[in-house]
This record gives sequence, C-alpha cells and structure tokens, in this order.
Amino acid sequence: MGEDSRLAAVVALAQGMAAVQGSQEVWRAAALGACRALGGSFAALSVWERELGRLRVLVNVGELAEGEEGFPESEAYPVHRFAEIAEFLHERWAGGGEPDAWVETAEGAAEGSHGYCRQRVATLRRRGRGCCVVAPIMLHGRAWGELYVARPVGVPVFGSGDADFAAVLAAVVAAGLAQSERLEEAQRLAYTDALTGLANRRAVDARLDEAIERHRGDGAVVSLVVCDVNGLKRVNDTQGHAVGDRLLERFGTVLSLCGAMLPGALAARLGGDEFCLLVVGPPADEVVKAADEVCRRAVESGIGDGVACGVASTGDPIGPVSSARRLFRLADAAQYRAKAERATRPVVAGRAGPGDPVVRLADEPAGNADGERRRFRGRHSPQGR
Repeated sequence: MGEDSRLAAVVALAQGMAAVQGSQEVWRAAALGACRALGGSFAALSVWERELGRLRVLVNVGELAEGEEGFPESEAYPVHRFAEIAEFLHERWAGGGEPDAWVETAEGAAEGSHGYCRQRVATLRRRGRGCCVVAPIMLHGRAWGELYVARPVGVPVFGSGDADFAAVLAAVVAAGLAQSERLEEAQRLAYTDALTGLANRRAVDARLDEAIERHRGDGAVVSLVVCDVNGLKRVNDTQGHAVGDRLLERFGTVLSLCGAMLPGALAARLGGDEFCLLVVGPPADEVVKAADEVCRRAVESGIGDGVACGVASTGDPIGPVSSARRLFRLADAAQYRAKAERATRPVVAGRAGPGDPVVRLADEPAGNADGERRRFRGRHSPQGR
C-alpha cells in the first residue's frame, strides 16, 4: 500500500469513528477501519481490565470463526498468558517511550522484536488464520488495550511495514476513543443533576416523550410520580443551604432505592425541591406501592417534613394520554393536592371516581379563576392531551 493510500485509510478510520455514536459503534468502526486499512480479513478491539488482570474483547469484525461473536459478552484472556502485554503495560512505555506493534504467524516465526507467543500462534491455527498484527492502544498516557488484525492462510503475511502502520492506526483509534469518551461524558453531564447524581429535567422530558410514543403504539403503561420535599425552605432559612442540599441528596438516595423496586424506573430531580420517578411497563398498582414506600421512608429518614407525592398513570382511569404534557400535569396536580391536604401517602390521579378532582384540576383551561387552580410553575401549557 502506497503512502497516499495509507493516508486515505487513516483519514477514513478517523472519520468512521467520528461519524458514529455510542461505545459499541465506535469500537466497531475502529476495528472495521483498521481491518480495511491493513488488508485483513478479521479484526478485534480489546480492553485491558486491570482490576481483573485480563484482556477483554469488546468487538470482533470481519470473517468470524466458530464461536466468535460480534460483541462478545465473555471473551477474555488472562494477561499473564501474553508476556508482551505485561511488558507494554509497565515501565517501558510509561516512561515516555513509544508503543510499537508486532507480527505473528501460524508457523510460529514472528517478525519484529517481541518473539514467539505460543498462545497467539495456537489461536491463529485453531481459527484458520495465517498471521496477525497486534498494536497496543495507549489512552491518557496509559495502556488501554490492543488492536488485533488477522489475515487468512494462503495470503501474504504481514511485514514490518504493516506493523509500523498498525501502530499509527492504533494511535488514531486512541484519539477516536478519547473523543468518544469526552462526548459521552458531556452527554452524561447534560442529563444529570449535579447535586444528587440523579437524572435531570432534560432527561425526564426526553424519556417521557419516548414513553408516550410507545404507549400510543403498543399500549405500554406509563406512570409518573412527582414528589415535593416539604419544609425545604424552612431548613434553608434556619440551618443554611448546605444542610438543605444534604437533605436533597438524602431524599435522592431514598427515591433511587424505591425506584429500584420498579424495573427500568428513572429517578430524577426536576429542580429545587421537586423530584420524580418515570416508569414504563409495570402496572399502576406497583408504581403506587413504590410511591407509598417513598413517602414512608422519607418520614423515617427525617427528610424535612416528609414529602408530598402525586401519581399519574395511563393504567388508571384518567382519560386518553397522547402527550407527555398531560401526564405531567396530572401527576403535578396530584402532588399539589397531596401537599394541600398534608397527605402522608400518595394521591393518585383518576382514583376518586367520576369527576376526580385531580383530573379536573389538571384539565382546567388556563385563566380559570376558581381559586383552586394551580399555576403548575409555568412548566407546561395546559393544551395537548
């Protein structure tokens, strides 16, 4: 392969990794790009798990042998079986040297400075491959894992030039992995409440829109629990905001623990003293039971003056729910009623029979001045059902 072709392959690898989202797709793009650049028939990307002392395969691409999977769940190899891995994990390159790659063949004669590795040779033979090139991946100044590209029996084996090129490709892969990590971290922070570590309002809005679409499509039960921590202002005014923040963190833990009772529940802080659980799938009764547990544990934990908790679920008689906005207003109205009544248990929209006051409150048009109307803090307009 000429210099121009190799440059084009490097650019294609970098662009391929940049064009996808999500860890698995980034891994796959890295392995595929390296496989094509080196003229291989198979490639794998593996990560070194220091705490477990093993090299775990993240992705396999190309011509897979029997037993190999694209995204294997349990394909891993003890590091001690590969002496060269242990070598590059320690002082040699940590001290400022550059990692290099090496070639091994099914015949056992290896080109490069690392010598014969019985385990890799045996693997090549067992899987019908003629040679491989292995390039360590360094990330943030530390050994991260390896890039492995193989060719079948009967085609030219990799040479020293291929090994040098593989080292370049591994550096490009490392840059792509670092960029992916930064993007994922930015996305995580964008959807996480900084104080409690729970999901934030943005995450709830996105997940709830998806949930309502699913409800409209297949009838999945969607439930929303909205909680308001009572007495937070008093705590902030008398004991300081640092104490108030600790109270909110403690309630976030309670909410998370109770949410774990419901498969796939999303626990979130909406802002200020308001929290919620978004649940898709479980019946409404199970959600109400979890909400009741939230109220009980909040009191037992001495969290402010307890919590006011409202529940709205498509599994209850609340009428058609075709928008996230309406479900949010119903849960908010139920929580408002719980707070007004100083209820120690959840108020559930739709369970008071015909003319349910919570449903009526949520569905009243804007501008109704009956004195009971809540402003809902401006979060949603009343239209859209």
